[in-house]
Amino acid sequence: MYYIKTFNKIAPEGLARLDPAHYEVGEGVTEEEGILVRSANLLDYPFPESLLAIARAGVGVNNIPLSRCSESGVAVFSTPGANANAVKELVLCAMLISSRDVTGAVRWVHNQANAGVDVEKVVEKGKSAFVGPELYRKTLGVIGLGAIGALVANVALDMGMDVYGYDPFLSVDAALRLDRHVHVVQDINELYHKADYITAHIHYNEKTRHIIGADAFAAMKPGVRVINLARGGIVDDDALLAALDAGQVTAYVTDFPNNRLVAAPHVIAMPHLGASTPESEQNCAVMAAEELKDYLENGNIRNSVNLPDVYLERSGVMRLCVIHRNIPAMLANITTLLSRDGVNVENLSNKSKGDYAYTLVDLGAKVEPSVIQDLKNLANVIRVRAIIE
Repeated sequence: MYYIKTFNKIAPEGLARLDPAHYEVGEGVTEEEGILVRSANLLDYPFPESLLAIARAGVGVNNIPLSRCSESGVAVFSTPGANANAVKELVLCAMLISSRDVTGAVRWVHNQANAGVDVEKVVEKGKSAFVGPELYRKTLGVIGLGAIGALVANVALDMGMDVYGYDPFLSVDAALRLDRHVHVVQDINELYHKADYITAHIHYNEKTRHIIGADAFAAMKPGVRVINLARGGIVDDDALLAALDAGQVTAYVTDFPNNRLVAAPHVIAMPHLGASTPESEQNCAVMAAEELKDYLENGNIRNSVNLPDVYLERSGVMRLCVIHRNIPAMLANITTLLSRDGVNVENLSNKSKGDYAYTLVDLGAKVEPSVIQDLKNLANVIRVRAIIE
C-alpha cells in the first residue's frame, strides 16, 4: 500500500488513476510516501522520512522547497503542457484586450447606465475612445518556446501575425512543435526591435528575475504591448511603470497583480487565471498522478524539476533506485559494490541534472539488505530504494 497526502482539491479524474487497492489517498494521510499538491505552500512543511516524491498539478513550483527536496532525496514533478491550451487561449484574450481596451469599454458602458444615461443614445459616439489596432499583420514576440510558447506562436501565425521567438534552451521536442514560419532568433534584442506585442512564457528563477527590465523596455519598439502570464517577478515593475509613463509601452496585461500595478493606468490586471479551466485542472491532476505512480511503482522519472528524467523498462527481479550527487566515479562506485557481492546487473540507466544524478539498476536476483545498506553508506549517495518485481 502506498500512502499519498493531498493538498488543495485535486481533480477526481487524477485521483482515479490511483487504485484504492494499492493507494491510500487523502488530506489526513500521515507518514506519506507521496504528495499531490496544486498551489498550497509547502516551503515550511516538515517532510516525514517516508516521503519519496511530490507531484505538482501545475507548472510553477515556487511553493515547493526544491533545495530541501533534492538534499532529502525527494523527487519533485510538475505537469508541463497539461495546462498549455488554457494559457494559450488566455494569451489570445490578453492580446485582444490590450489592443481594443475591451475592459475599459465595458466599464464605460456600465458607468453610463449607472449615471442614468440612455446607453443606446451614447454608445456610437462614445466608442471612439476605445479604438485599437487589429492583430492581423502585426508582429508577436514570444519569449520561451516550450509547451505554452509554441502553441501561442503557432496560433498567432494562424491569425495572420508575423511571429518571432526566443528561447536559449530550446529543446528538440519543442522545436519540432513549432511551425516552420516562426522566426527563432538567437538575440532577444532582435525580437524586441520587431515586436508589436510581446508575451513571456518562461520559468521564474534567479536567472530570469527582472529579465524584462529597463534595458529590455528601451530596446522594444515604441508603443509595444506586453503580456506576462508566466510569473510576476520576471518583469521589473519599476522599469515597467516608467516605460508606461513614457509611452514606450502602450499596455501591460498580467495575471500576477499587485497594488502598484492595479493603480497604474494602462495596466490590465486580473487574478491568476492561466490554468483556471476544468479541462486544465483535470489534465494536470491526471498527469501528476501518473508521474507519481510511475515513480513509486517503477522508479521512473518523467518531468522532474530537480532530478533528471530517467525511464527504463523493467527487467530482472529487483530494481535499485539511487539518487546521488553528480560527481565523477559515482556510477563506477555503485557497480563495483554490486559486483563485489556477485550481483548480476541486467540493465542500467544513469543521467544527471545540475548537482544531482539518478541511477536505475535492474538486478538478476534479490540482494541482501546489507548490500542496500552498503549502497546507502557510499559517499555522496543521498537515497537508495529497492523495488521488487
